[in-house]
Amino acid sequence: MIRTDANAAPLTRPDGSPIRILAVDDESSLTELLSMAMRYEGWQVSTAASGGQAVKVARETRPDAIVLDMMLPDFDGLEVMRRIRSEDPDVPVIFLTAKDSVEDRIGGLTAGGDDYVTKPFSLEEVIARLRALLRRSGAALARSDSTLVVGDLTLDEDSHEVRRADVEIQLTATEFELLRYLMRNPRRVLSKAQILDRVWNYDFGGQANVVELYI
Repeated sequence: MIRTDANAAPLTRPDGSPIRILAVDDESSLTELLSMAMRYEGWQVSTAASGGQAVKVARETRPDAIVLDMMLPDFDGLEVMRRIRSEDPDVPVIFLTAKDSVEDRIGGLTAGGDDYVTKPFSLEEVIARLRALLRRSGAALARSDSTLVVGDLTLDEDSHEVRRADVEIQLTATEFELLRYLMRNPRRVLSKAQILDRVWNYDFGGQANVVELYI
């Protein structure tokens, strides 16, 4: 079950303007439903029905997050993400997939995807995951001491920079939030339920093995 908050504050960009989302799927009925749900959140939504169109629209709109179907008419979602991130390396991506094998999920996540949703899905599920992802990828709150240190690993919660022995490590928004939670709880045994609740902000139900995939 997805945990939602009917009274959740609307999410905006740091300058107060609406969040920008790009929804990519070759099923027009699906993108229309996704667009409707996201506009209800107050977000600006652009859509694309092919990989080539998605790359073009992403270049024009600079979205804050992308909902991306794995299977598209011209090339697959992994290639779309690769091309978009060659110009915008930090944009978060949620994959939509009709496949439910572990290999497909690992493929999307290890390629740099931040999350995945298996079709069929509820609109509430997609919105909840988007809200959680946008929070994770947003600016950190100002702190008197924003640096976490465990051994030779350091994490700056303000700049989102991670280093091990002075070597910078590039992480996705989800990987960063997972590492931050683990570093805030050194030498503690954390359950999957705790990690899902604090990092993903919802319960994956039968898909809790996403924790193992990210670890």
